[in-house]
Amino acid sequence: MKYSFRQLEVFLAAAHFQNITRAAESLAMSQSAASSALKELESQFDIQLFDRVGKRLQLNELGRLYRPKAEALLAQARELEQAFSKHSEVGALKVGATLTIGNYLAVGVMAEYMSSPNHPKVSLEVANTSTIARRVRDFELDIGLIEGELQASELEVIPWREDRLVAFCSPDHPLAGKGELTDDDLRAATWILREQGSGTRQSFERGMHGLLPDLNVLLELEHTEAIKRAVEANLGIGCLSEVVLADAFKRGSLVPLAIPHRQFDRHFYFILHKQKYRSAGIARWMTLCEEL
Repeated sequence: MKYSFRQLEVFLAAAHFQNITRAAESLAMSQSAASSALKELESQFDIQLFDRVGKRLQLNELGRLYRPKAEALLAQARELEQAFSKHSEVGALKVGATLTIGNYLAVGVMAEYMSSPNHPKVSLEVANTSTIARRVRDFELDIGLIEGELQASELEVIPWREDRLVAFCSPDHPLAGKGELTDDDLRAATWILREQGSGTRQSFERGMHGLLPDLNVLLELEHTEAIKRAVEANLGIGCLSEVVLADAFKRGSLVPLAIPHRQFDRHFYFILHKQKYRSAGIARWMTLCEEL
């Protein structure tokens, strides 16, 4: 074989950091050794994988083509190494989740996953849908859990579970005692919403189709807990996942608002790169999510 796994590791690290010095540091190598490994890989096949702009390495078209293949090959090699070491097939996992899922569902799955015999580590990044999708696309995350619909040619989007948005207010709000809200009520209300780019905002806007230009949006916040606190303080009304609101409804600190003529049903999804090797760890994670 004309290439080594180490050369592939250097190639992928350089693609990630766009700098050979930082790539070398991430692999505990000297800068010269990493630079030599990358040059040898390219010279062995008479190819160029990067455009060099000063000290910056920018993947070219050929590099972008081979990056997912190298990622998949190294993932299989790591799994084989674990099997040779007689460890459990389930290994460390890098997971990304949108805020609703990350804060209210993923931690329980993490605890179950890490209880495997070899106690594999899980790193969890919580961000909005667009950020998680980008990081899965760039192989910085093994799998993503999102709450927004997504169109991305490089990603496989797999339905996970159903969810529903619920409008809500404080018990002291004028709408709290009203049976069902009309479109006029929705126009007259002051809203506190998730930010643009989040799956929750996407689902809300789909449900409010036809009314969006008339809505009075006071605040756009990135965190669901901040929205709940603002609504509890009677600054306006909100609309979040029923998963987020269940405890507050039980305590009575927030009350649901009925809008039966508006559809707020949605799905949560798994997202994976289409060329990502599906390791035993990814399969185990998805199974635990399905069992949740």
